[in-house]
Amino acid sequence: MNIGFAQFEIQGHRGCRGLMPENTIPAFLRAIDEGVETLELDVIISKDKKVVVSHEPQFNPEITTKPDGSFFVKMQDSNLHKLTYNEIKRYDVGLKGHSGYPEQQKMAVYKPLLTDVIKAVNVHLKTKGRSEIKYNIEIKSLEEEYGISQPKPKEFCDLVLKTIGKKIKPENLTIQSFDFNVLKYLNECALKSKTKPFDISVLLEPMENNEITYNIDKLGFKPDIWSPYFKVLKPEMVNELKEKHIKVIPWTVNTLDDMRKVKEMGCDGLITDYPNRAKSINL
Repeated sequence: MNIGFAQFEIQGHRGCRGLMPENTIPAFLRAIDEGVETLELDVIISKDKKVVVSHEPQFNPEITTKPDGSFFVKMQDSNLHKLTYNEIKRYDVGLKGHSGYPEQQKMAVYKPLLTDVIKAVNVHLKTKGRSEIKYNIEIKSLEEEYGISQPKPKEFCDLVLKTIGKKIKPENLTIQSFDFNVLKYLNECALKSKTKPFDISVLLEPMENNEITYNIDKLGFKPDIWSPYFKVLKPEMVNELKEKHIKVIPWTVNTLDDMRKVKEMGCDGLITDYPNRAKSINL
């Protein structure tokens, strides 16, 4: 039985960043407790080719404590792609908290492997009487960072897809990215498959050209999901995407008022740091 926000899909952003340390196992388990249908998360690649759950390929000074108890000064002070996973997990990303999210619980926690997240989620689902959950996995990629803080798209995607393997059912898997080169390669992989292996979601920055036809032409294919910043959406854009049979799931919607507006506009769901606030949306 599918328990959660079936009518209107609520995705827990980085698990539930507003409540727990982002992109950590406790955040994903709490998101499940809040009833989300989909866990949204980000992945990067370590020096030893491990798929690590992290929003940046660096340690964020806002949330990171070094093994010696000190802090980073700026993001550029680290590069996770040059560290092994055993080195990465020595750094804490929960004790410091996050100044932008005062409700976030402080705790000792480190960046997990994607495989460990899936294992922990499966165990926790059983305690909730659920058999499965959806995943929306973002491949964190920037063209100017190829070979510096990340692999090139083919290697990056191949590592992620190999890690996922059969651990997540195709119908429960979405892969998203802001990097169109990543999305194009994922589409090539999907076309080679006998059955649809995953949905593809295009992420769009608010300062970029959000025009629909322009981006579809740039991609060279029609994505399954359109995921822009929620404030750029207009009803006519949602209607146009619906006509093209593309789902609309914007990011990152954190107030109840904005959640209601997004739903009333006709979107298929939303991504939020506060899935606990979204509970009333489907009542």
